[in-house]
Amino acid sequence: MKKLHSLDQAVDLIKNNDTVNIMASGGGYMEADFLYRGIEKRFLETGKPNNLTLMHVTGVGSGDESGVGCFAHKGLVKRVVGGHWLWSKRMAKLAVDEEIEAYNLPQGILTLLIREIAAGRPGVLTTVGMNTFIDPKNEGGRFNKSAVQSLVDRVNFQGEEMLIYKTFPINVSIIRGTTADEDGNISTELEGLDLDILSSAQAAYNSGGIVIAQVKRLAKKGTLNPRMVRVPGFMVTAVVQDEKQWQTSYEEHNFSVCGLNNTPMNSIPPLEFGVRKIVARRASFELKKNAVVNLGIGIADGVANIAAEEDIINDFTFSIEMGVSGGVPTKGVLFGAAWNPECIHSMSSQFDFYHGGGLDISCLGMGEMDQSGNVNVSRLNNKIPGSGGFIDISQTAKKVVFCGPFTNKGLEVEIKDSRLKILKEGQQKKFVSKVGQISFSGEYATQKGQTVMYVTERAVFELRDGKVVLTEIAPGIDLEKDILNQMEFEPVLADELTVMNPAIFNPARMIDTNDSIFKYFANNEQKMKLVS
Repeated sequence: MKKLHSLDQAVDLIKNNDTVNIMASGGGYMEADFLYRGIEKRFLETGKPNNLTLMHVTGVGSGDESGVGCFAHKGLVKRVVGGHWLWSKRMAKLAVDEEIEAYNLPQGILTLLIREIAAGRPGVLTTVGMNTFIDPKNEGGRFNKSAVQSLVDRVNFQGEEMLIYKTFPINVSIIRGTTADEDGNISTELEGLDLDILSSAQAAYNSGGIVIAQVKRLAKKGTLNPRMVRVPGFMVTAVVQDEKQWQTSYEEHNFSVCGLNNTPMNSIPPLEFGVRKIVARRASFELKKNAVVNLGIGIADGVANIAAEEDIINDFTFSIEMGVSGGVPTKGVLFGAAWNPECIHSMSSQFDFYHGGGLDISCLGMGEMDQSGNVNVSRLNNKIPGSGGFIDISQTAKKVVFCGPFTNKGLEVEIKDSRLKILKEGQQKKFVSKVGQISFSGEYATQKGQTVMYVTERAVFELRDGKVVLTEIAPGIDLEKDILNQMEFEPVLADELTVMNPAIFNPARMIDTNDSIFKYFANNEQKMKLVS
């Protein structure tokens, strides 16, 4: 097989100062970890390759210094342009310590930028990122002082202020598939995602660079199903086989993730009854029948569990930014794919849909929020998780529901007789006078007329005319002691201030086919309502 290379031969192809794109996602999806570790080993032994510019659209790794963590060595990389920084503490430390030039750009923008590089166009022109820390009038997506060069400009296009994210050549694309044939065609039949391995290969090829593909299996020429081939062989420079390649960091195979079979919905474990479940339950009340829904990583992805538990999972289409539609989104480190997906497609196509306003509702996490309705998820003190797809999604969905506990670090509650009691308050307030970094702009959302909510275990707020309005409180909660005293600003109290539905605080299933007090039905509001 003429394109088959040993690990050492493949690593030899990467030169000092190259710009390297790794097209993978957290939890091991599409991760060419065999190649990453080979590059790391070569650098630690010889000091080469060095001074790389590393580009990764999503978070890559599992929190154990796999993925992006393999590149997290001073001298190996000089610049990192990442969409999500959560999965490598070592790389984040290099950024915080000013050992590298660190940038964070929106995940959707980065995947579209790769497509523009492939097409030889000058950049991505868009309003996504306006008024956030990505906007050059704020921080320009720079994550530290060492990041001096501007990767995004604010421009006037046909009388409208917009941002342009500028393209640059990619010298090396590292991709992963399941099988390679003798000509180097790469198929993805056992992968849970496609991401944008084709655009990444095209970008390197048209930049005069190289494409290195890691695969699990080898096949004879002409035996691959062309419908499963995602990258044609003529673009591929080298193929490296890793027979021990797993589908994810945790499972060698899960056929319900790659679409080869379906798993029963009752096999998906229910959420433990507590703060996370309460928040997810309340957020699920905002779902509309037949809506296209996006869920963020963390507390917000519990909404899918609630929909499964309440047997309304088929009333909506859940959509994940990595390029999955339908099914039930996977959780935690494995977030990004879905059990029983209906369609697996390119990430750039998904963000085209999002940017164009296709999402009816998105439920997202919130690190902290302030009196202007701004939300910060990207920089929390010295932690720099980055924005991921948060900015792309929160600025373009018709309705955004931010989800999170009211306080952080040590919050303890008691839920009894459908009432909530705070046993121990969290040490860290989330409702602050001013967020540390603007990942979501309340002012910009108000200008666009977005519907914005903030859901916690004890209170629900809405953004109305640029003001944060308290609309609901949990049964058993003291307004002054448990809410207002735990905020650094005073919200507006709604005239129609109500008590959150008590069924949310009862461990029993909320919707019951046997005439439970809750029934799910489609009316003008198309939401769950209490039946008296």
